[in-house]
Amino acid sequence: MPLRMSEREFENLVGDALDLLPEELMHAMSNVVILVRPHNEDDPGILGLYTGVALTERTTEYSGFLPDTIEIYREPLLAMCHSAEQLRREVAITVLHEVGHHFGISDEWLHANGWG
Repeated sequence: MPLRMSEREFENLVGDALDLLPEELMHAMSNVVILVRPHNEDDPGILGLYTGVALTERTTEYSGFLPDTIEIYREPLLAMCHSAEQLRREVAITVLHEVGHHFGISDEWLHANGWG
């Protein structure tokens, strides 16, 4: 049976995951918004999604863009977890994985280093 958790509690887990980032990385994040959504319409099983231009790909011509988005999907994360501690861990991994993409880190590296 999937875990149950209020939207506010889940958003707090996302905030807790962001608190794991070193302050320097939080300050380095630029033009990005983090959203909690129920699920991804196109791929309901994914846990998170980064959309935008990674910091490593931005040039001096980068201006006027809408913010990048990091979406964290509540329903699939709740469905895959059997305890509050497992959910906390999976939310942290998902948030840090998507933040990694904002910094230009590849899926391959993230998975190989336990963030996938």
